[in-house]
Amino acid sequence: MAGLTGSWEKAMKPEFSKPYYRKLFLTVNQEYRTATVYPPAGDIFNAFHFTPLDQVKVVILGQDPYHEPGQAHGLSFSVKPGIEIPPSLVNIYQELHDDLGCYIPDNGYLVKWAKQGVMMLNTVLTVRAHQANSHRNIGWEEFTDAAIRVLADQDRPMVFILWGRPAQRKADMIYNPKHLVLKSPHPSPLSAYRGFFGSRPFSKTNRYLEENGIEPIDWQIENIAGK
Repeated sequence: MAGLTGSWEKAMKPEFSKPYYRKLFLTVNQEYRTATVYPPAGDIFNAFHFTPLDQVKVVILGQDPYHEPGQAHGLSFSVKPGIEIPPSLVNIYQELHDDLGCYIPDNGYLVKWAKQGVMMLNTVLTVRAHQANSHRNIGWEEFTDAAIRVLADQDRPMVFILWGRPAQRKADMIYNPKHLVLKSPHPSPLSAYRGFFGSRPFSKTNRYLEENGIEPIDWQIENIAGK
């Protein structure tokens, strides 16, 4: 289980010595030794690696990683190139198209967002193959809650996008009036038509960033085919 680096390592250091984290570390290592677990161990903390703390502009909170082969790589909602775009991300792209006119790309690789300051954090960072939520309640929630508190403590304009009830339960942790909190139903096929479609999170995010003198996000994910 590769560790954090840079500004995130410094901010999260108090967690590493807590009993829950020691237990989590041992549990996760044992799981990787004895079962098929996603994402690959080196990708667990990619949300932190791709988006350093001082560069975070937007936080998109997910639940747990995709649990089928080749999908998860440490960023919520994102899949590796060449992997079929999952249904929730299909709906995210549809809303992005309706909101900002972005074309719908041929891949679900969202690293471009992460490198612009969009932190795509799951509340649980690992999962057993084919078993959604299988690593719930082993300690990840405590760790990612600590990360959300670190983000909430940043005294600068930032946008938190909370899709679905589990993500929205974190809203009480986000207290700074400089932070914009956007809530809507989850983009999954089960709930997208209950208010996710038409919620316009991308334009609202960019408007808020621009109003505060911050470079907006270029949300267009480019096609890979033909490159």
